[in-house]
Amino acid sequence: MECDGMDALPDGVVQTILSQLSNARDVAACSGVSRCWRDCVPFLPALYFPRSAFDAAGGADDAIGRMVEAAARLEELVIYCPFSSARLPRWLAMRSASLRVLELRVDSAADKAAAAASGAGSAHLDCIGVVSTLQELRLWGLTMTRAPSWGQMQRLRVLEIVGAHLEDLAVSGAVHACPNLTDLALLGCECAGAVSFTLPLLERCRLDFVGSGSCALTLTAPQVESLEVQGFNWIVLQGGDRLKRLTIAKNTGSVYSVGIERLPVLEQLSLRGVQWSWGAVSYLLQCAAEVRHLVMKVEFCGDFDTLQPFPEVDLVEFFNTHPKLRRFEIHGAMFAALCQKNSLKNLDSRFSISSLEEVLITVRSPLNAEQKLITLESLVCCSPRLLSMVIRISQMKNCHEASDEFFEEICKFAHVNKGRVRIE
Repeated sequence: MECDGMDALPDGVVQTILSQLSNARDVAACSGVSRCWRDCVPFLPALYFPRSAFDAAGGADDAIGRMVEAAARLEELVIYCPFSSARLPRWLAMRSASLRVLELRVDSAADKAAAAASGAGSAHLDCIGVVSTLQELRLWGLTMTRAPSWGQMQRLRVLEIVGAHLEDLAVSGAVHACPNLTDLALLGCECAGAVSFTLPLLERCRLDFVGSGSCALTLTAPQVESLEVQGFNWIVLQGGDRLKRLTIAKNTGSVYSVGIERLPVLEQLSLRGVQWSWGAVSYLLQCAAEVRHLVMKVEFCGDFDTLQPFPEVDLVEFFNTHPKLRRFEIHGAMFAALCQKNSLKNLDSRFSISSLEEVLITVRSPLNAEQKLITLESLVCCSPRLLSMVIRISQMKNCHEASDEFFEEICKFAHVNKGRVRIE
């Protein structure tokens, strides 16, 4: 087949055009067009093998090996299709001098079964340590029963592990091997026990641990700016001076304690979960005096397994201690705590919520309806910069007469403040 149009172009231009390819199917198709196109394969900076890259699983290893060997300047290798981990050391060794980004989906049933039978655990990942030039590493669906033998991966800046089964000592050891990380993400990982990370350059961190076991986290990261934590019962953060965004959630079980020295520049704080210790909630609120966006979506408090309602929260004191709060999202039980009969006892004409602009309130019960309406009115009247208040009615039993009356009063309130208040 002749390619007069492309053949008329200088080799450098052809190489630049074809180097934009990365999908293995596209690379294979173009390689069969002409010799000049096939000669551009060594200049490919990236190779991507999607889940359906090969019709027959048996030929995947050979095809991957040929392409990796041909791509002499390979910087990024992404393999989502099933492959044999026995071939991985050779592929990585061939491109250990140039590879910068590596992403592997390690969920081959055959490999998992073989590893489980031999007790090798994550031994097949030890070969990653040969690529000392790696800057980004992403692993999907692996089982890590011991710390991988990577040595010290000094150049690695991004580590992401998704959908994995991890032992606490194994994951701590893996992160310890990457001391200069700026981005760490462990998402949807099954892990229990205690994990401890010391990362002096870390800036962004997402930890999402699933499972019913108890889990504790100790993180030393003086440069961290964004931290999202899910699934931990005990949390200790050493170094929050630069932290701007903090999310802590626990979908099952309880958050018993949170230890953070100080949060002087925190802008966003989100607390979510079924049960939190009130001591942990109040401590975080004290530390987050400069917060601008606050989300409080916690169902119950209590230090042990017994679910308890939240204690009364003084509304005036709450907003006086958070003077920069602009966006406020509060859910059910937490809103009820702000609506106790003594919550507004210190309210006077000089009280002002000067920064508040947006409020989202979820109401789930008609109990203390009068106090809740007074609190809603106070938020509107005392917030000169308020742009919108959304009242979300959620799971309220509509068969009760009090629910109908309460909903009617909220509708009247929204009508009087039309333009700023609306109901969902």
